[in-house]
Amino acid sequence: MSPESDAVVTPSPPLLQIVGLHASVEGQPILKGIDLTVEAGKVHAIMGPNGSGKSTLANVLLGNPAYEVTAGSILFHGEDITSWPTDVRGKAGIFLAFQDPESIGGVPVIQFLRQALSARRGTDMSVLEVRMMMIEWMDKLGMDPAFGERHLNDGFSGGEKKRNEILQMALLEPELAILDETDSGLDVDALRTVAKGVHTVRQERPELGVLVISHYQRMLEELDADRVHLLVDGVIAAEGGPELGAKLESEGYDAWRS
Repeated sequence: MSPESDAVVTPSPPLLQIVGLHASVEGQPILKGIDLTVEAGKVHAIMGPNGSGKSTLANVLLGNPAYEVTAGSILFHGEDITSWPTDVRGKAGIFLAFQDPESIGGVPVIQFLRQALSARRGTDMSVLEVRMMMIEWMDKLGMDPAFGERHLNDGFSGGEKKRNEILQMALLEPELAILDETDSGLDVDALRTVAKGVHTVRQERPELGVLVISHYQRMLEELDADRVHLLVDGVIAAEGGPELGAKLESEGYDAWRS
């Protein structure tokens, strides 16, 4: 037997690991001991009733300073990022698609993406470079090329805002994408369009890990979620495969409420 065959192979740490996470907003405890693992290349979904802490978790993962972590840790590729500021997490490869993306009048989409891409890559990218990347991805996502010249989310419909988030995700090439109620306010056709966009990005980058936060089973079905986590009153109350999402859709959350 060769020496190589005797070598112990150390498994890679998970993409994201949340351990005993507690967090508060203005002194009010919201997360009360979250334990959750997200694997590279998989779609994990978080469901739960209003007020359970879903969006708080998304904000804590991105490092929103309005949310205070009081205990526990967040590990990204095995490295403790609990104290990292938002911009450092973004540069490291964590992306958050907001439930209600902010509108910024006077800032064209292409200019916003140029700044974001330059920060992510650590080099000053030219407008031409970004424009070529945008044209390529807008074609893949079925978007009008003129979209890039519009002001960021200014006058956008709900579906356009969400598709713009998917465009950002495609160009920034994150390793972990957190989709915070991306299906909120969308009709069935718009939801399918957004889900198709996520699939397109994942086909190009199969190692992308996705954590989707949603109220609705339909979004989980459209994204082919691998794992479903139920968040109730600040803790993970149940975990399972897609069948858990279907059960929650049909039976509601009453059985898990305190």
